[in-house]
Amino acid sequence: MKKLILTLMALGLAGTASAEKIVFEGSTTVLPIAQRAAEVFMKTNPGADISVRGGGSGVGIASIIDGTCDIADASRAIKPAELEKAAKKGRDLKAHIIAMDGISHIVHPSNSMAGLTREQIKQIYTTRVKNWKEIGGPDLKIVVISRDSASGTFEAFSELVLNKKKVRPDAIMQASNQGIASIVARTPGAIGYVGLGYVTDSVKAIAVDGVAPSKESVLRNKYLISRPLFMYTNGAPQGMVKKFIDFLKGPEGQKLVNEEGFVGLK
Repeated sequence: MKKLILTLMALGLAGTASAEKIVFEGSTTVLPIAQRAAEVFMKTNPGADISVRGGGSGVGIASIIDGTCDIADASRAIKPAELEKAAKKGRDLKAHIIAMDGISHIVHPSNSMAGLTREQIKQIYTTRVKNWKEIGGPDLKIVVISRDSASGTFEAFSELVLNKKKVRPDAIMQASNQGIASIVARTPGAIGYVGLGYVTDSVKAIAVDGVAPSKESVLRNKYLISRPLFMYTNGAPQGMVKKFIDFLKGPEGQKLVNEEGFVGLK
């Protein structure tokens, strides 16, 4: 009996040692997709040991350049300076588009505003509009919530909406989509922006330039504040990393993307 137990323990230890560890790090927009896909993938691939961390797109890209993660999740394209830094370290980063997303502007459910123009949003985020009544809303101070500078969502928002103008100094900066959604959900005067998959009944997504954010409006290129979501690898993916990315870009993985509230590629 002792011999059998020792043999089983040895086999168990051997199985653990042979598991291929994969570390994801980066975008909090991509985070729910990566977490859900990893969970499903590991069930059918016991040889995979996957850990998923957030931190923001900039954090993920910095980590893969430094060699501390295997896959960097990002909600923006890599910058030329980052590519240059990677090349100096002998790393050849490859982009894999795994989904599409619409940056959704959200307000408290009690707010009567149904939509804004991009110009109005820019005015709100750059201090020119400070009360909702100035743009046809309730007599309520606007509380501006924004992502921090490590965020790919912030970079996309800055480019697509603000024309890279600075966010007002009194804006409340958050490190995650969930952080923004949570504050907006409990603050009647708040406005924020999140990935499409973070829109719930706790907040109200408003139309921009007359178009509401949705899977259909993103797919049909009608909602213009949209962007691809990426996973970056060092060189062409190999082994279990390749198997995972192929899974995520395949029918089952893209179904998970849609179930998480984002826009699948197929």
